[in-house]
Amino acid sequence: MTDAELSEAEKTFILHSVQDNFREDGRGNEDFRHMEVETGLISNTNGSARVRLANTDVLVGVKVQLTAVDPEKPEVGRLDFFIDCSANATPAFEGRGGEDLGSEISAMLTRAYSCPSAVDFHSLCVLPGQQCWLLYVDVLLLECGGNLFDAVSIAVKAALFNLKIPNVTMTKDEGGVELDLSDDPFDFKRLNVAGAPVVVTVNKIGHKHVVDASEKEEECTLARIILGVTEKGTITSMRKEGSGSLDSDSISEMMESARKVGMELNKILLKALEEEEKQGAKTVGFLR
Repeated sequence: MTDAELSEAEKTFILHSVQDNFREDGRGNEDFRHMEVETGLISNTNGSARVRLANTDVLVGVKVQLTAVDPEKPEVGRLDFFIDCSANATPAFEGRGGEDLGSEISAMLTRAYSCPSAVDFHSLCVLPGQQCWLLYVDVLLLECGGNLFDAVSIAVKAALFNLKIPNVTMTKDEGGVELDLSDDPFDFKRLNVAGAPVVVTVNKIGHKHVVDASEKEEECTLARIILGVTEKGTITSMRKEGSGSLDSDSISEMMESARKVGMELNKILLKALEEEEKQGAKTVGFLR
């Protein structure tokens, strides 16, 4: 999704800079832009996070709800993603303009988190065969500055890291099992997101490829692959976009770059989230 309109001279400049591994903003081809991550911003959610990646701004809130288990998977919890493309992010989202993009991002996240090692879904099962936790992950795109898939996935992982799930007490009586949710704000459990993937988008520009493409670089991209990558380098999902073709060697090189960048991104993100948590609650963020 880009509103950038470039002249042929600008496109040529970007193309040459990528071939020289020195992009227009000074980055190398496998470098991310500066990123800001905040958690615990929305008080009426169980977990939340905001990510600002250059001009891309994403807000995520997670709410939990007890629900009946899926009959086909009676011993695991569930994740449900919803993407709201705000019309303030870009004029292209006015009306129903962002629905297709929202569906694509939601589908990509669903596939990325469908890997059994991504999240311990068994820990979300409260009463096997009957009740489990359903996590509603609501994503709001506040501003679009390129690389939306990656920014959204980082915000989702940060919000799940911040998630606080109320502890449940089970009481047996003649009518069955009664579930009581704790209303103590300090009586909760956390979700282990160490294995949760982040999405890495690799854009093919000329004969080279780049990660974390800006809007201008996306305008010069004929093909790209989007991959979900865990901290151990496992690829949990993959899709190809664009009208351009990719040969097998290019795909292999792009996948290897995605694995390398994804592993490092997971490592840095978790470290930053753990450090933020150790610092304790602070009055930061525009929703405090």
